[in-house]
Amino acid sequence: MAELQKVLSYRAILLITINSIVGTGIFFLPAVGARHAGPASILSWIIMALVSVYISMCFAELTSMYPKAGGVYEFCKHAYGRFTSFIIGWATLIAGNITIAMLVVGAIQYLLPFEAPQIKIPIALLFVLIFNFIAYRGMRTSAVMLVAFAFITLSSVIGLAIPGLFHLEAANFVPFFVFPASAVFVAIFFIAETFFGWETATFLAEETKDGEKVMPKALILATVIIGLLAVFFVITSLGTINWRVFGDSAAPLLDLSTIYYGGIGRDIFSIMVYLAIIGSVAGWIVSAPRLVLAMARDRLFLSQLAKIHPKYNTPHHAIIFQTLLTSVIVFAGAGSYETLLLLLVPIVLLLYSAVILSVVVLRYRQPDTPRYYRAPLGKIGPVLVVFILIALIIYWVIDTPGAFRLLRLGISFILLGIPVYFLLEMYYSPRAVRKTHNILAHLAYIFEGAILPKHIRKKAIALLGDIKGKTVLEFGCSVGTLTMHLAEEVGKDGKVYATDISEKDIAIAEKRLMKKGHTHVKVMHDPQHMYRIHPDIPKLHAVVSVGNLGYVRNVGEVLTGLNRRLAKGARVCFVDYDKFFDVIPNVEWIEHDDKIIKVFEEHGFKVAVTRQQGIAWKYIFIFGYKERDV
Repeated sequence: MAELQKVLSYRAILLITINSIVGTGIFFLPAVGARHAGPASILSWIIMALVSVYISMCFAELTSMYPKAGGVYEFCKHAYGRFTSFIIGWATLIAGNITIAMLVVGAIQYLLPFEAPQIKIPIALLFVLIFNFIAYRGMRTSAVMLVAFAFITLSSVIGLAIPGLFHLEAANFVPFFVFPASAVFVAIFFIAETFFGWETATFLAEETKDGEKVMPKALILATVIIGLLAVFFVITSLGTINWRVFGDSAAPLLDLSTIYYGGIGRDIFSIMVYLAIIGSVAGWIVSAPRLVLAMARDRLFLSQLAKIHPKYNTPHHAIIFQTLLTSVIVFAGAGSYETLLLLLVPIVLLLYSAVILSVVVLRYRQPDTPRYYRAPLGKIGPVLVVFILIALIIYWVIDTPGAFRLLRLGISFILLGIPVYFLLEMYYSPRAVRKTHNILAHLAYIFEGAILPKHIRKKAIALLGDIKGKTVLEFGCSVGTLTMHLAEEVGKDGKVYATDISEKDIAIAEKRLMKKGHTHVKVMHDPQHMYRIHPDIPKLHAVVSVGNLGYVRNVGEVLTGLNRRLAKGARVCFVDYDKFFDVIPNVEWIEHDDKIIKVFEEHGFKVAVTRQQGIAWKYIFIFGYKERDV
């Protein structure tokens, strides 16, 4: 079975982490900080750099415990459980896609500072396709690309910071506090995105050599380097250009490059900054499918997205999914950089708060789990940092007009994950299937004609052949929709056994059968329905089932149980659903006819498969006979 390969060295993951964290922040946000706090924004950068180093230490401890592809999702899974970890993973995907849109907008703003969506969007999509193709072809190729972008990023920042030492004017720092001192804390909120990106790096831990030891060092050192560079760059920038001019500039780095290097330098740095920013898009595109992979492994995403390419050892299905999602976001996100920034920051601060608190939770819940790095003050420090992050959000909401609307919008995106979670649980979890069927039992009865039309019922029974006077099992009877027809077909001399996981479904089915006087039908509730054939089921002449294979947790056990109860030549017919609303697939093995045939063949059945389009899904007919004992 193909797996992710450990191919990233310490130096590679260090540079990739720097590339992941830098993003557009260091290119755009010094001007935004100056706009809100003037020269005193330097203090904002120093404070945020120190806080960020501690946050990186918390991420370092968590990654040393769980160097897995899921990163923040994996940490929260162990700290909080299944539901909360899904919401954290979902929020990370939302934040990541907003980041992609923001990065693309920011990059194109530097490259093409004029309105031309018919040019800008195709360029952005071209880069998205190229990066996803490289990601598809393997981590070694992706690592070379990301390391190259990291060098471009560092060269761009250093190339604009060092010349600033020779253009410093002390007058640009006077007065230092042009706004109330509280503006320093407002500016922190706006510049915080510069240091976002630890989660992106942690997604690559499973592909890093000695990830539990290497990732902590890379996360902390990368944050220290970025913090020092950011503070140095802000000081030289504000020392070169008056804070008012700098804060009002749409492309402040290009203004600096013009001062330092002239018109040619401006053109060169325009390209370098574009490549540096677009490199951060590449970092997310390479990393994000690992999060989707981890969630799909735990059946908190479609399980098909957990597939690893046998040749390239990449989560290729997740990469294809990410390509489509990113392309949609690029179209939707071609708006204001600052609006996207303000939408992103509170989501990420809430996300980081949950992740950082998991350090405290795991210190108490799993004190003996090996940690190759321990964050200092691990039981109180994270709480203090979370207090700071939440205070930043609150202060921003109070101080900034329209902030609450953006915060509410961001939270609504996160809350959308709740129905998605329950849909996935209903899709995969037997316990959730039982609860859902209980809740929807009466609706299933009312709409049975649409869910299982008469012509589908008749076809399923016809595929069983002559069952008059025979003993038949209906594996998964729901509210008795097909059971009523089976009772008529076998007649009073026959016997029908009908099992189901839902008590409410069983109750409705029993009531209907009793009303018709079908005493030769025995309806049985089975809490273990998704794992087995009920032990009280006797020898059978035929088996029919509708809509159950997708939920069965142990198909082999169920088919073996049927095989033992059937004589050679006894007929079977399974009807299932696929491509709900022509989009959502069933579990993976049901998608492919050859896999279905192989699974049944391995358990002694000779079957054929046909598919028939329904109202909003496809019906799959799996029919045949028992060929041999197993």
